[in-house]
Amino acid sequence: MLFAPLVFTAAVLQTTTALSMSAQPPKKLAVLGGSGYVGREVCRRAVARGWEVTSLSRRGLNPEPGDAALDLVSWTSGDAADEKTVKKFVGDADAVVHAVGLLFDVDSGLTFASKIVSGSDSVPGDDSTYDRVTRQTAFAAIDATAGRVRLPFSPRTPFAFVSCAESGWPDVSGGAFVESNLAPEWLRRYLAAKRAVEAKLSKTSDVLRPVIFRPSLIWSWDKLDVLPIIPVFNLASALGVPFVDRTIRVGTLADAIVAGVGGEAEGVQ
Repeated sequence: MLFAPLVFTAAVLQTTTALSMSAQPPKKLAVLGGSGYVGREVCRRAVARGWEVTSLSRRGLNPEPGDAALDLVSWTSGDAADEKTVKKFVGDADAVVHAVGLLFDVDSGLTFASKIVSGSDSVPGDDSTYDRVTRQTAFAAIDATAGRVRLPFSPRTPFAFVSCAESGWPDVSGGAFVESNLAPEWLRRYLAAKRAVEAKLSKTSDVLRPVIFRPSLIWSWDKLDVLPIIPVFNLASALGVPFVDRTIRVGTLADAIVAGVGGEAEGVQ
């Protein structure tokens, strides 16, 4: 009878496949801005899901030494706007996350508030403009990732970018008017940098799988400066107040980012 040998052969193949899958090395995730408010949560959750994580930031230091997950991240320091540095950093990463950003740049006149609004106590440097911190760093990462040698028919590389809810204002009734006539100059420059990155990602979708996140106000229970206004934002959003989006916890956003690069998500989330 052939039945028993066939069953045995199937069992052997199933066991061999399982062992092969378990022996596969973890996927590599490169996180630009991994020590920041959002970036560190992305690193933490990616490690928990089995990724091999490397972070690039100005300081190159673990923001929470002793944290079981973050201690497993490879922390590197460097200029994320430098093309050679970023090209080396991206290397053979299976996915890339860009979480570099700041709310108030050196030309906003509001840098005094950076310590308050920054979830990572980051202070803008003398050259920390929106164009440099957001656009130039993202462009360097996109070019480095998209420019790598690829085998024919190889899958596109997931590239996650943390944009902002206001980037979608042109798609909302009255959004263009609000931005042109009511938004402060620093916010218009902030949005210009974010949209430039989104546009560049859309042009590289043949080799990259862009996953763009547009969060509103990001918060956590330890970020006391924003906690009082969270209910106000959420209530206004629920009531349909224009240009007010529901807030999101930083952990929830990080979970979505890791799931996005690890799954099939694409485009604006």
